[in-house]
Amino acid sequence: MSTSDRRVLLIDTAIALIATRGLRALTHRALDSALELPAGSASYYFRTKRALIEAIVERITSRSRDEFTAAALTPTGTPTPESVAAAIAGRLDRLLADRRDQLIARHALLIDLLDDRDLHAGLARCLFSTERATDLFRAMGAADPGARADDLVAVIEGGVFDRFAGNRTGLPANTPASIDQLTRLLLPHLTV
Repeated sequence: MSTSDRRVLLIDTAIALIATRGLRALTHRALDSALELPAGSASYYFRTKRALIEAIVERITSRSRDEFTAAALTPTGTPTPESVAAAIAGRLDRLLADRRDQLIARHALLIDLLDDRDLHAGLARCLFSTERATDLFRAMGAADPGARADDLVAVIEGGVFDRFAGNRTGLPANTPASIDQLTRLLLPHLTV
C-alpha cells in the first residue's frame, strides 16, 4: 500500500471512529487497533491529534469540492428556483446516503473546536460554500445575494443535521421521498 493510500485509509478510519464511537475515541492507538497495524503506525503518519484533525478537514473539503465540480451545479443561464432546489436536494441526498460518517464527524469536531479559529473555520466551510451560493443568487437576479447565500447555507446545515441526527432520521436517503423533502425545504429560500 502506498503512503498516500495508507494516509487516506487512516483518515477515513478516523472519521468512522468519530462517527461510531465519538470524538474521545479518536486516538492514534485506536486507529492502529482498528486497522490492525503495529503500534505507532498512525502516529508515524500523523504526529499529533491536531495533524490528524487537519487531515480530516482537508479530506472532507476536497471530497466536497470534487463532488460539487462533478455535479455541475454552477448556474448557467437563468436558473429557476425549482431547478436549483431539485439539484441541491439531489446533492444533499447523495451526501446523506454516501457520507453520513463525514457529516457526523464534522459536527462532532465543529462543537469540540469552537475555540480553534483555524480548524473551526475550515470545518464550517468544508461542505457548503457561501461563495457558490452567492454566485447562484447573483445568477438568479436576487437582491442582496450575499445575505441570501448565508441564509440558504444555514437552512441547508439545519436540514442536513435534521436528517442524520434530528427528527427526520427515519427518512432514508437515496429515495424519492428524501429528495422531495429536501426540495420542499429549500424551495422557499430560493424564490427570488
